[in-house]
Amino acid sequence: MTTMMTTKGQVTVPKRVRDMLGIGPGTRVAFELLPGGQVRLMKADSAPPLDRFARLLGSAGPGMSTDEIMALTRGDSAA
Repeated sequence: MTTMMTTKGQVTVPKRVRDMLGIGPGTRVAFELLPGGQVRLMKADSAPPLDRFARLLGSAGPGMSTDEIMALTRGDSAA
């Protein structure tokens, strides 16, 4: 099996490999460097989140309305 790397350094993991590892969109994977220039791809079951802000996703409140934001930026005290 072969695949091509994009200019962004991304590759597509072949379906047969994804199925064998039980990975899909959003699944974390780990790479292990082996002797002789080989690399092992594994499903990373207990790795920490990729993004330190991931735990904050969706936690913001409703926020201000457009009128409230405009009043705030203009310095209006009526808002």
